Amino acid sequence: MAHSHSHTHGHNHHMHMPESLSTVFILCIVLNLLFVITEAGIGFVYNSLGLLSDAGHNLSDVFSLLLSLFAIRMAKRHGNHHFTYGYKKSTILVSLANAIILLIAVGAILIESIYKLRHPEEVSGEAISWTAGAGILINGATALLLMKNQKHDLNVKGAFLHMAMDTLVSIGVVISGIIISLTGFVMIDTLISLVIALIILVSTWKLLRESLYLSLDAVPSDVDMKEVEKALSAVPEIEGWHHLHVWAVSTTENAATVHAVIKDSLGMEEAKHAVKQALREKGICHVTVECELESCKCQEKSCCGQ
Repeated sequence: MAHSHSHTHGHNHHMHMPESLSTVFILCIVLNLLFVITEAGIGFVYNSLGLLSDAGHNLSDVFSLLLSLFAIRMAKRHGNHHFTYGYKKSTILVSLANAIILLIAVGAILIESIYKLRHPEEVSGEAISWTAGAGILINGATALLLMKNQKHDLNVKGAFLHMAMDTLVSIGVVISGIIISLTGFVMIDTLISLVIALIILVSTWKLLRESLYLSLDAVPSDVDMKEVEKALSAVPEIEGWHHLHVWAVSTTENAATVHAVIKDSLGMEEAKHAVKQALREKGICHVTVECELESCKCQEKSCCGQ
């Protein structure tokens, strides 16, 4: 049996995060931290649950942005004898941590909202409107800064979705402030905070699910296994394949191992190259190929890796 292991690493792969992304995250963190301090202060002064809940959520976004920045920096560190893939997996763990932080924030908002429904208090509609209006500008600017890279990284996508949702939430808070100023219906502030909690919950669910799946080495959502299998079957240089495994090395890089069956060892290099190219076109940049001769390919019961 002729075995050959071949690795290809996408060091020039388009999914690697540019150095400027760290600067973008730092700017987003500073902007949002300043806004959180301002919003929380006004919320306490004017006794607005809508502002306080929104400030708490924005604070969780600041922590999320910090964690994402940390993960991006860790992912750039080289591998060693203990972590042969480097620290790329930290990006997945951070995505999971971000989702958990948001769920905790939702719980806190719901508990406080229930209390306020039973003990309503007067709030200033004008203060709410002006402060949330500033939030629209801050959150909107942050979302725009993250928009460019959100398609290629689960961390950046999560941060982008949070900031986009925050922009919509701030619009809702402005509306509640206007309603309070015009009608004096202070309960709308609490009702808006409940809507905020539901929006956060909905936007967090996909991030939580995908992060949990990736931490368990599930197939990444951007990889269509049926298309991958079809692409492998269409490779003319191999007679067949089996033991295909696909998982995420990080939130931007995918890996795979596969056994390829060839007619003879003379065409081994061509077969490996063709298989790697087929998988690379499907978004998998780290590929390990094991070639086997058709006359002595491993049997299902005796092979490892199933």
